[in-house]
Amino acid sequence: MQLTGVLSIGLLIAIAFLDLDIKGKVLNTGLIKKTRTLIYLWLATTFTYILIQIAYLLEQPLSASFDLTVLRSYLTQTSIGKSYLVQMVGIAVVLLIPLKKVISTYVALVISLVAITAPVFQSHGSTSGYHGLAIGALVIHVVSLSFWVGGLFGLTQLSKENRLIALPRFSEIALWSAIAVVLTGAATAWTRLDSISAWQSQYGAVTLLKTFLAITLIGFGALHRRWIIKSDYPSVFRLVTAEILIMISTIFVGSWLSTINPPDREIVSSPGLLVTGIEMPEPPTISRVLLAYDADGLMLGLLIFAVALYIKGVIILSRRGDKWPVGRTIAFALGISAIDFATSGGLGVYSRFAFSNHMLSHMVLGMIAPIGIVLGAPVTLALRTLPIGRTDQERGIRGSFIALLHSKLSKIYTHPVVALAIFDGSLFALYFTPLFGNLMQGHSGHFFMSIHFLLAGILFFQVLIGIDPMPRKVPHIVKVIIIFAAMSIHAFFSVALMSASTLIDGGYFESLQRPWSLDLLADQRSGGAIGWAMGEIPILIALVATFIQWMRDDSHEAKRIDRKTARMAALGQPDELAQYNAYLDTLNKRNLKGEKQ
Repeated sequence: MQLTGVLSIGLLIAIAFLDLDIKGKVLNTGLIKKTRTLIYLWLATTFTYILIQIAYLLEQPLSASFDLTVLRSYLTQTSIGKSYLVQMVGIAVVLLIPLKKVISTYVALVISLVAITAPVFQSHGSTSGYHGLAIGALVIHVVSLSFWVGGLFGLTQLSKENRLIALPRFSEIALWSAIAVVLTGAATAWTRLDSISAWQSQYGAVTLLKTFLAITLIGFGALHRRWIIKSDYPSVFRLVTAEILIMISTIFVGSWLSTINPPDREIVSSPGLLVTGIEMPEPPTISRVLLAYDADGLMLGLLIFAVALYIKGVIILSRRGDKWPVGRTIAFALGISAIDFATSGGLGVYSRFAFSNHMLSHMVLGMIAPIGIVLGAPVTLALRTLPIGRTDQERGIRGSFIALLHSKLSKIYTHPVVALAIFDGSLFALYFTPLFGNLMQGHSGHFFMSIHFLLAGILFFQVLIGIDPMPRKVPHIVKVIIIFAAMSIHAFFSVALMSASTLIDGGYFESLQRPWSLDLLADQRSGGAIGWAMGEIPILIALVATFIQWMRDDSHEAKRIDRKTARMAALGQPDELAQYNAYLDTLNKRNLKGEKQ
């Protein structure tokens, strides 16, 4: 089941990144047909696996799984069944996407990655208080393996000429994917080794040996790929053979590790641990909130990836002699730090146990961190450093990125009214419906909320104060109106939350049975007050920034007019004011002539 998914993703990677395109269009129809066939097979194997799982759970023959009532109950009432339902829906959506353009292939690839990782969120990778790290590491592990193994399969499906062109790009994808596989595997093992004595056990020693061997193999593989690419007659067969050997070796040491039991540990079960995956923390204090840390593996991995891309972009600019403002780098770093603090830091830890802390985390993710990210100008950096097409006719990654920025969808999302609706309208859709209580129940729900808050905030502040290029230019007066509207809507939301007489969490916080802050309704109202206080300050900052940009634009326009006037005076030509006065004089003479007649 997962193998067909990995191979399907590999062909999508081949279409999106490895195969040549002509102005963003995919001309390899044979590769498209193979991809769709594999995706159909992936859907079929997933459905078959579901039927087998139902029969196994019921201890009945496979025919019992075909009962529609039983099948519906499994897919809608069990957590693992829901994850497989998400996977099947994702696969079905991918089948509906035409793969004739590179951009549509990007969308299909993202949805496929969501589909293949959906069951992972229901994995019980860690019951020791490191649930977030274990699940996140496992998700990244699956994605990295899909890029590594699937990308290798996709490379073999290209024509001989395109394989040689795709080798350098695949080499980079394979290297970073393999590194991610090793690091996430080590992180998963580390969740079982939380003491010095545990690392001194046989399991700890084999873990260190596995990591060392895997890194060594990847290093040799990277050198081998570089040698093949630089050779006069690059051999794809030798590359594929070496990659397969590295994969088999990595799997072998992993299998060896799986034969050894991790050291026993004493785990005290509690409602907080069962619901959230981490131990109930002590009552919140300033020092505890600042110093506590429980890594959200998936979010941490995304942040590391974003920082790595940003640093790589800055290095590329530096090597070719271009300068990048230090202030932008600092702003981006502060934004990333704020995200980490709100998800994995002390604020992220306590946000799972108290609504007031959840609202604090929400405000940081949606109001504070986006300002740093937007002022870091990551889109501008990407446009200046992304690779161009490998041929004169290929659009390339940079060209596809530009096309995405100027697409109709981008123009819709960057409309100030749409950005406002997503930024503030989603507050009511989330907190005043059963959606909030449902999302709080699982790790995937927490992650979805964090991503939504962050992206909605980035979109909103990009429209208002962003320095990156936009598909539309928003007048400053419209920005001011949008800001005042956002302040009003946010204030109304906060007042409604503080005035609520019932809990909106669907019983989530009560199920934790926390020994501190027992008045849940009072804590909820405190969250509303926090949302009002913290939400207004960033918006006011955006208002001040908008007025500053407005004045700077007016100043620049005045200087432009002055320079034009000076040039025209130097050439002995009348300036714009003189031309306009002459035009008025002509109209006046024409009117006088008409009156005389």
